[in-house]
Amino acid sequence: MSEIESIIKIRSLYKSFKGNKVLDGINLDIKRHSSTVIIGGSGTGKSVLIKTIIGLVESDKGSIIIDGVETVKISHKERFKIMKTIGFLFQGGALFDSLTVEDNITFFAEKLYELTPKHKKDLAVSKLSDVGLSKKILAMYPSELSGGMQKRVSLARAICANPSILFLDEPTTGLDPIMANIINELIIKIQEELKATTITITHDMNSAYIIAKEMAMIYEGKILWVGTKDEVRNSDNPYLKQFINGSTIGPINV
Repeated sequence: MSEIESIIKIRSLYKSFKGNKVLDGINLDIKRHSSTVIIGGSGTGKSVLIKTIIGLVESDKGSIIIDGVETVKISHKERFKIMKTIGFLFQGGALFDSLTVEDNITFFAEKLYELTPKHKKDLAVSKLSDVGLSKKILAMYPSELSGGMQKRVSLARAICANPSILFLDEPTTGLDPIMANIINELIIKIQEELKATTITITHDMNSAYIIAKEMAMIYEGKILWVGTKDEVRNSDNPYLKQFINGSTIGPINV
């Protein structure tokens, strides 16, 4: 894969917590404008991987190149420049309980731009519309919203600055099947409208098959398989086959 095709290049990435190795030499390329889904069971390192990519977790060693820039050990100032191009949907939404919907959505955008009260409200309304919600909820607080609405407000916040790279951490966890499919459809719509590169982590194979163009499987801190969505079902990789089939028999320890 050429430098032009690859917007994120990860090489020999390691991370341990108190002697517990979570990332064990990760190598992964993310294509520009792709929708890549990283699959794997609980505790395999999915969340740590994407948090390490964006700098929320500091790696022990390795290389992370984002859009041609080596981001390991860079300054906070340089990190902030890169973060201007990145959106992040946290698992569970991670909305601020004490802030209104409007303030939650524009929280990061206000740090990037000088927004007048009108511009701030217009921006929040626009992003709510993008995720299928009414401006009537602008003054409401997260506790007044359903789980599905909270997830969509979180997605509106993630896309508020029109990122070119969007990370989604378990976007359908805790949602009923109908709301999960609404979120899946929104992810596809947003990826196409923003022409963004999306990196989603999930253990929900239904969601993965819907939103992915490419998939990668992580197990015990290593990337064991990478390919297109169409190649998943025909793969003879025993780890991948066991995971997608939900079998209790195979190399994955359960």
